[in-house]
Amino acid sequence: MKLSMTQAQRKVRTKNLWVLTSLVILIVIVFMISMNTGYIKLSPLEVVRTLFGLGTAQQALVLFDFRLPRIVLSILVGMGLAVSGCVLQGVTRNALADPGILGINAGAGLVVMLFISFFPSTTDTPVFMLPILAFTGAGATAAIIYVLSYKRHEGISPIRLLLTGIAVAAGISSATIILTLRLSPENYQFVATWLAGSIWGSNWKFVLSLLPWLIVLLLFVYLKANVLNVLNLGDLTAIGLGASIEKERRILLAAAVGLAGASVSVSGGIGFVGLVGPHLARQLVGARHQVLIPTAALTGALLVLVADTIGRWILQPSEIPAGIVVAIIGAPYFLYLLSRLQD
Repeated sequence: MKLSMTQAQRKVRTKNLWVLTSLVILIVIVFMISMNTGYIKLSPLEVVRTLFGLGTAQQALVLFDFRLPRIVLSILVGMGLAVSGCVLQGVTRNALADPGILGINAGAGLVVMLFISFFPSTTDTPVFMLPILAFTGAGATAAIIYVLSYKRHEGISPIRLLLTGIAVAAGISSATIILTLRLSPENYQFVATWLAGSIWGSNWKFVLSLLPWLIVLLLFVYLKANVLNVLNLGDLTAIGLGASIEKERRILLAAAVGLAGASVSVSGGIGFVGLVGPHLARQLVGARHQVLIPTAALTGALLVLVADTIGRWILQPSEIPAGIVVAIIGAPYFLYLLSRLQD
């Protein structure tokens, strides 16, 4: 019996390793395709030559100053949003939890939009302030949703949390629309594109502003994988196992809010990544968070990278924001999950 259990565990580990490896390979493939996608054509050979410093000055400018930062941001944003959704689903035990659906992205976006409206020409210092501003907006929104959906002796009901988040998101979106009416035509065009979910911060300053947040918070969430596993067992079981439920839940919620807020600060309102990424990952590797978290991160990165690449390619020289492409995939998937939960 012990031998068979060991063999089963080895099979699971081998399968999970293959899944992670396959996702990395797919990301690399889309990465190479994305570097060849754009108004200025670069062949695969020219891309490789430019990466090794053998390309022309124009090719180096296009690749290193425009395309690579955007591609890297797409990967980082996808990872941040997917892991944020994974944590929210684990903490609330709500299969439909997503920073976009719950209004956390909208709260972060509102504060960032206000800042950009007053400071349209960003310098180095404001760029690095964007994740902090987004975290403030996302944190305030999450706190409002948490307070409104919490009931004493009952805790947080998944359905109540979802409905509260949708209502708060609708209110914030209305306030955002009202604010956009007072913007100049130039700022309005930018804000409209940003709200649609465009990877707008496409230079290395934005990459450097986002990277520290993701490194710290992704590592922290991964180290809390056992806590998420325990929380999924239910409050009574978690208490019996010695977990401090409310303390851990608030800490993990803060981490999820930080990931979502920092990602939104450079990507705009990209929704559904935190919903689709974790669900696809769960189908691939199961619900154990030690494997689920990195798989969700890779799935989210692949999803946003594919969406941004399609958006840049399908209507050249114009672009479709990545958020719209993701919504085309995510909205039907959300309705599918909702119908399954109702059944």
